[in-house]
Amino acid sequence: MSFSDAPIVEFSDTVPRLPAWIRSGRGQSDADIAFLSGAAVSHLDHVLASGLVPASLLRQRLALLSAEACLAYSGRPERAADLRDEVHFLRPGDQPGPAGKTYLAWQHAVDRKGTVASLSRTLGDHAPDRIAMWLDAGRGSPVSQAAGVLEAVLADMPRQQAFALILAEAALARALGWDRITPILTLGFGTRAPRETGSELGLACHQAILKAVPQVGALATDLARRRMRLQTAAPKLRARGAEAAVQLFLTQDAVAPSALTSLRSDRAARRLCDRLVELGAVRELTGRDTFRLYGV
Repeated sequence: MSFSDAPIVEFSDTVPRLPAWIRSGRGQSDADIAFLSGAAVSHLDHVLASGLVPASLLRQRLALLSAEACLAYSGRPERAADLRDEVHFLRPGDQPGPAGKTYLAWQHAVDRKGTVASLSRTLGDHAPDRIAMWLDAGRGSPVSQAAGVLEAVLADMPRQQAFALILAEAALARALGWDRITPILTLGFGTRAPRETGSELGLACHQAILKAVPQVGALATDLARRRMRLQTAAPKLRARGAEAAVQLFLTQDAVAPSALTSLRSDRAARRLCDRLVELGAVRELTGRDTFRLYGV
């Protein structure tokens, strides 16, 4: 039986479901779409605050999906498996290629607070004062602020869609009072880079949120269940350092056995990973016999 076919562990608390009326946004007026996207964001805020979702893991999974989308804009349809390989098997001193740099930028962006200082460290090539200028470009509601930032950055750097979207997501998170970037706009735009300006871009951002929130909610629900499954399996692990390893799985999209430094040896780490797969608590992500990666 595969990981995806394994029975889901039941738990008493459930992640709040997105009401059906929020999803019925087709054929509505611009004002209706803006209202529905606000309701969708409010629902997602409730989901993130519920304590049932492994928030760090959710953000890392969304970072991977966001990197995939941004690479598709530039005609580089890198798949998740390729991005994971490029980043997780970098050797000390190695530099990632363009795809790896995009993925790392998203990884670091969601892992740090969305302040000017942290964004400057994440995005590297831009001075804090310029990042602050872009972040101040948006006005009005949270979505309007994000759209303003997105438009301002793309006006200055039309080909830097990933950079622009990271700053737009940061502006949205800041306006919503989230302490970490949780990508939703990027997911909603999908493989088509935003090209609108002004009020049309604002509407496109509302539509992107309406498209993304059901996906994010489904992913959050799935990860909450898988976390419970992993936590149920954890007491069956006998290896010293297993508790720290479990916590790593709950914060990272993918884990190489070599990253499980709490285990006494690489062999012990591989055995622990194989045991977790056997228990249906994690899955092997690569399908290879060597250079394997594991994730919840």
